[in-house]
Order: sequence, then structure tokens, then C-alpha cells
Amino acid sequence: MRESIPLASNARERFLLAIADAVPVERLAELHFFPPLRQGPMETGVAVIAAEPEVADEGRERHVVFSARYRWTRKGPDRGKWESEVVAEADAPLVTVETVVRGVQARAAEAVDPDRLSGDEARALITDARCRITP
Repeated sequence: MRESIPLASNARERFLLAIADAVPVERLAELHFFPPLRQGPMETGVAVIAAEPEVADEGRERHVVFSARYRWTRKGPDRGKWESEVVAEADAPLVTVETVVRGVQARAAEAVDPDRLSGDEARALITDARCRITP
């Protein structure tokens, strides 16, 4: 396991906190962050998330697969506007999540691998971010 994964940007940290608001952090199994895309004044980010199901089903090793997106206006009259959504898309074995990630990567024609965080790494970063913003 890596010692520490620095957040690539304030947007990544904000995105991670938005994900934590939508999915209980104790359920996070792994997160895959794709490089943000900047077009003009807008930045858009995408992630694929695997989470433990709310209710464990003995003998079934399935996870809830979420898609997450953000849109951040970086310039112009709406500068600072932030929108994000996290949507449960399916349930699947954890091994299938890698296939989903590769599919997203292929559709985006993205040559760079997404950043992968384990649930433990994500929880540590979320705790650190919440400590910095909580008075």
C-alpha cells in the first residue's frame, strides 16, 4: 500500500468530499479518478466507485458501482460554480469494476490510467480534508 496519495488539486479534494457525502465512507472499497478535462472555462471530472452494499448478502461478493461527475466553472461570470452527482449504476463483483473502468477509459479515448484509491486510502484523505475544513 502506498504511504500517502496527495490530492492532485483542490477540485479532486472537493470531488472526494462530494463522493463522501453521497456514499458512506465506511462502505468505500475503491475509487478510480479519471484525469479532469478542461474545456474553456469549465473543468469536468469523472470517477468510478465500488462500495460495499448496505446489506451484506452471505456468499455474494458484489459491490455497488457508482458513477460520479463534477463540473466546475473556473473562469468567467459564473466562476466558482460547482455541480456534482454520484449515481448508483449497478451491482457487480469487484473484479468487474476494473472492466467498467477500462470501458470508460476506452470511450473517453484516454491513454492515461485513472488514479486508483483503495477504500482505506480514500478514508484517510477524506478524514484529512474534513479536519482541514472543520473549525
